[in-house]
Amino acid sequence: MPVTRQQLMVLPFLAVVAGVGYVAMDRWVWNSGLPEGLIQVNGRIEGDHVAIAGKYPGRIQELLVREGDQVTTGQVLIKLDDAQTTARAEQARRAFEAVEAEVQAAHADLAVLNLDVPLAIESAEAEVIEYKAKVARANAVEKEAKSDAQRFRELVEKDQATRQQWEQAEMRWDVAKREIAIAHAGLAQAKKGSAQAELGWKRIKAKEAEVSALERRRDQAYAALEEAQSILTDLTITAPSDGTITTRMVDAGEVVSTGVPLLELVNLDRLYLKVYVPEVQVGKVRLDLPAKIYTDAFPDRPFDATVRYIASKAEFTPKEVQTPDERVKLIFPVKLYLNENPDHRLTPGLPADAIIRWKDAVVWVKPKM
Repeated sequence: MPVTRQQLMVLPFLAVVAGVGYVAMDRWVWNSGLPEGLIQVNGRIEGDHVAIAGKYPGRIQELLVREGDQVTTGQVLIKLDDAQTTARAEQARRAFEAVEAEVQAAHADLAVLNLDVPLAIESAEAEVIEYKAKVARANAVEKEAKSDAQRFRELVEKDQATRQQWEQAEMRWDVAKREIAIAHAGLAQAKKGSAQAELGWKRIKAKEAEVSALERRRDQAYAALEEAQSILTDLTITAPSDGTITTRMVDAGEVVSTGVPLLELVNLDRLYLKVYVPEVQVGKVRLDLPAKIYTDAFPDRPFDATVRYIASKAEFTPKEVQTPDERVKLIFPVKLYLNENPDHRLTPGLPADAIIRWKDAVVWVKPKM
């Protein structure tokens, strides 16, 4: 059938009406009557779950928390049997203390050597100098006595001196020669003493090596002590952060293995509201958009949040999408992370509504019921 002129004039009007209808649908149906620029969603508050496990196996001696308990960072949750580890730690402590005592004694000996050796060397060198002076004096006396003996012998031959005087001069010369021998013997002994004193430096080096070896033993003993104490500490399992115990997998008396989860904790400072945004709206949502979360418990106290996660794939997607009605069923998970949780008022499991603002100029409004 041919189209009339009147019908052609009506077509643009129908197109405008259809467009306005779509915009109205998008604005009022999908946004529950909210102004353009806001999206209303709802869901339940959730949190990042932390699995708490032990680093070492053992029997649970004390279980101090249950599901639903609020815990704080460092709070003791579980104590494993530590009798054997305590004994090993005590043994390691005693071994360390014994080696430490040896190290202190060796340091004291080394300090004494460092004082005594230089003094001994100095004294020995002074004695060598003294005996060298004695040798020099003895040589001078011997030379003079020899000269006197020779002179008196010549005088006796000329009858100018008595034989007794000559014999006395010879005796003085013999005494002078013996004094030289004694002085040389003393000098030799002094040189040996000096050489012995010089060996003190080697004794210092040997003592330093002994101290170093003892210090290495002490470090090893200390490492063994620290390891034992660390294991002892790790047998007391504490909360890694503030939160709520959501799951308990064990009971007191059970023997647990290394790394097996014992408890599950939700960090109350890292809560988020998981919501689902229809496909027709998800294109407006982007990361870092601001949001406000409303709960029944605090209806007049909105909590600021930020879009931190948008799923890349839709959930509940039909195998074949043919009509707009079916496409409406496509929804995308989105996580709105709370900027803060003052006094830990919000906890996992609470239902909540939220408003996501994707246009900066739009004024915030409460969710529509």
